[in-house]
Amino acid sequence: MTVSKFFASCGKGLEYLLADELLALGCASAKATIAGVNAEGTLADAQRAVLWSRLASRVLWPITEFDCPDENALYAGARAMDWPQHLDPGRTLAVDAHVSGQAITHARYAAQRVKDAVVDAMREATGSRPDVDLDNPDLRLNLVVRKGRAILSIDLGGGPLHRRGWRQHQGEAPLKETLAAAVLLRGQWPKVYAEGGALLDPMCGSGTLVIEGALMAADVAPGLSRHGAFLPSRWRGFDTEGWKTLVDDARRRESVGMTALRSCFFGSDSDPQAIRAARDNAALAGLTGAIAWDHADVAALPKLPSDRGLVVCNPPYDARLAADPALYRTLGDALKNAVPQWRASLLCGDAELARATGLRASKVYPIFNGAIECSLITVDPVAPASRLDEGPRELNEGAQMVANRLRKNLRKLKSWRKQEGITCFRAYDADLPEYAAAIDVYETDESASRTFLHMQEYAAPASIPEADQRRRRNELLAAAREVFDVPREQLALKTRARGKGGSKYGAFDSRDEFLPVREGAARLRVNLFDYLDTGLFLDHRPMRMRLFEDADDTRFLNLFGYTGAATVQAAIGGARSTTTVDLSATYLQWCADNLAANGIGGRMHRLVQADVMEWLQAETGQYDLIFCDPPTFSNSKRADDFDIQARHVELLSLAVARLASGGVLYFSNNFRRFRLDDEAVAAFADCEEISADTIPPDFARNPRIHRCWRLRRRT
Repeated sequence: MTVSKFFASCGKGLEYLLADELLALGCASAKATIAGVNAEGTLADAQRAVLWSRLASRVLWPITEFDCPDENALYAGARAMDWPQHLDPGRTLAVDAHVSGQAITHARYAAQRVKDAVVDAMREATGSRPDVDLDNPDLRLNLVVRKGRAILSIDLGGGPLHRRGWRQHQGEAPLKETLAAAVLLRGQWPKVYAEGGALLDPMCGSGTLVIEGALMAADVAPGLSRHGAFLPSRWRGFDTEGWKTLVDDARRRESVGMTALRSCFFGSDSDPQAIRAARDNAALAGLTGAIAWDHADVAALPKLPSDRGLVVCNPPYDARLAADPALYRTLGDALKNAVPQWRASLLCGDAELARATGLRASKVYPIFNGAIECSLITVDPVAPASRLDEGPRELNEGAQMVANRLRKNLRKLKSWRKQEGITCFRAYDADLPEYAAAIDVYETDESASRTFLHMQEYAAPASIPEADQRRRRNELLAAAREVFDVPREQLALKTRARGKGGSKYGAFDSRDEFLPVREGAARLRVNLFDYLDTGLFLDHRPMRMRLFEDADDTRFLNLFGYTGAATVQAAIGGARSTTTVDLSATYLQWCADNLAANGIGGRMHRLVQADVMEWLQAETGQYDLIFCDPPTFSNSKRADDFDIQARHVELLSLAVARLASGGVLYFSNNFRRFRLDDEAVAAFADCEEISADTIPPDFARNPRIHRCWRLRRRT
């Protein structure tokens, strides 16, 4: 038979999978392009794809191509075809159109012009005209107009191929069967099943993923239920006998596969109505009794008996990618407990939601669910064995150099850390200029302590190629994970991305994961993934210890209180009362949680949401110990802009006025170009710089990380 070119369309992100599938189905050539595959093969190959392709949306067989500068040319090109050669009199017709460019801009109008051309040609040649049937036509045509060229094709499947024929019920956001097949194939489901594995969807909805997986395992042609005994197209060029042979072979394979199908399919959902819909759909697919359905919450997922298998899931998200990261985290935790050694293939709303699962993705595939760009992640296994069981990781020369420096720094800090009981510290701060990043270590205060890394990559000069930046970043990550023996999900990377107005930090995770850490006698909560900063400025550790020592029997005031770490240290140090002032409700709640974690609360520990400058102007209370660590600059709809250089004299004057007799104010900031107005400050305070005494050993490479002064009220 003659080999011809045809086109198989698919969802974006499925192109390479579809190309491989078409080659496996016998096509001579298959090359991926945007949202489809250009294939070469016989008509029999194209019809086989209609019956057997799990990924194609449509299979289009071109019958003419012509120049199309305007609508008249479109009509003329379609009218010139010998339509009785393609369509019998009395048959029905439908035309789907896709247009781009400036000449023809309305797809529906373009489809109408082609329909008019076919009708006029058929009426002139046969004396009768075809009727239009948009839902189930005898002949469905597909028109593409692009760059002044028109391609008119026969839609060999007669409509969308994702409709398998078994879906009776569906949820609010149904997953197309073609996309479900991609999730299964990326998870290597055929291989997993052949090796005796099981399939689980813990958020199964109406059952699409599990049903598609069962039919795939049973070797059931996806087009068999869709077309049944009917031809997918009554195009006169359709090879009817060849199609019947394909169907007969598919029915034989279905019989063998369904007979041998193992009962290894599990679907659960928290919505009982979804489970009822899934059961009904499975029954229509001929899978009654083959799938175990369960009404259950994902958090209560039990351990499954099989020691191998594949988890597939499409966790909830909407067109705005609105979703609950905590639900994704619950899903990840449940899978680690129930199926730790299984593979997983999860279609998540985006990369941030994928990371919220806490699972270490081995591959991430950008993929479109309709118009929504999603992240399909594969994980193998769900819960990796401890790195202690693995062999040494190979590092390239650059990564090895970073690893050597990290080990050197750890040796240098070891005795100090042990003596001071330091569990959160800076291990690396751009020690090697070409690897410009800071790496902080956080060891959790848990019964089984875990080590987390917080890596902040400094903005690279514009002269450094992006490829070099990526390579160095990967080498930093590899070295850090090797030295500290941490999985990828316990490493938070913050990196600057170029945007309007200069450099800015890129998007953060949304894991809502707070980790308990220890600083001296205090237990504090940090969040390494969701914010620019973690909730604990490590360079201020000596300052907080000083507050702890000075706080006994004092009235303590914390201005620009942030997450309240200084307040906690003062309270533990014996402060009679504490007052924490910050404009952010989020930070004040964080402060409240830190206080509660140390058993501190009650009316003697005030949290005040206010602009510090306005609050100081109105406040009349007296304080024995004040800590003031303002931002370099801030703006808010609820307060005037604040610039530390411009307003520090005003700030310090107001703060010193709140000092009781003999009281002390500690003032610090991290603006590297800051210049204290000594003369203005001397008018109301005795001021001494103590910066050198507040820089800890792990920040010795960067003594300008902050500056600090001690002030007393001038009498």
